[in-house]
Amino acid sequence: MGDRGLVHGRLGAGSLHLCVDMQRLFASGYPWAVPWLERVVPVIETLCARHAERTLFTRFVPADRPGEGRGGWARYYRRWAEVTLEAIGSDAVRLVPALERFVPPARVLDKRVYAPWTEGRLDALLAGSGIDTLVITGGETDVCVLATALGGIDRGYRVVLASDALCSFSDDTHDALMELYLTRFSEQLEVATTEEILAGWP
Repeated sequence: MGDRGLVHGRLGAGSLHLCVDMQRLFASGYPWAVPWLERVVPVIETLCARHAERTLFTRFVPADRPGEGRGGWARYYRRWAEVTLEAIGSDAVRLVPALERFVPPARVLDKRVYAPWTEGRLDALLAGSGIDTLVITGGETDVCVLATALGGIDRGYRVVLASDALCSFSDDTHDALMELYLTRFSEQLEVATTEEILAGWP
């Protein structure tokens, strides 16, 4: 296991809190409900309250109708027809209420795939911004958080995962990914608690 905490020192002015897909779509009452999403929301709130103007929320936007999407995504939305916008309505895309209140000054970026990088809007948003560090929270640890973190690593950002502000549908794969992050990416990714992040981010 790699070291935990901010092993590369305090966070600077170029830090951005990137909160992944904390939406009603993944809350109780929806087909994709993540059982412990509600548990991490108050932790994420503490980061947002301190750095709302340095927070960017991503939102996963499902296909409009079953069978829409490129290649495997069309098959995916035939399987998950009940989570297309036609079935669940656009309100499901909204952030959970406790976090939506931070927008503005926090910003929102929508995406149709797991990674916020694939469609190019996040790269365009960060270009020339001086952002060099991504503090990542949200869900799921083993899907969209993984895609977000790997894209950040590929682009040379300092990537910090808030260990107590991540959630997944599966405890087993969450634990497996946390081990993966700490062992295989120990030089390019840090895992710290929200308390450690707040203490190290003036």
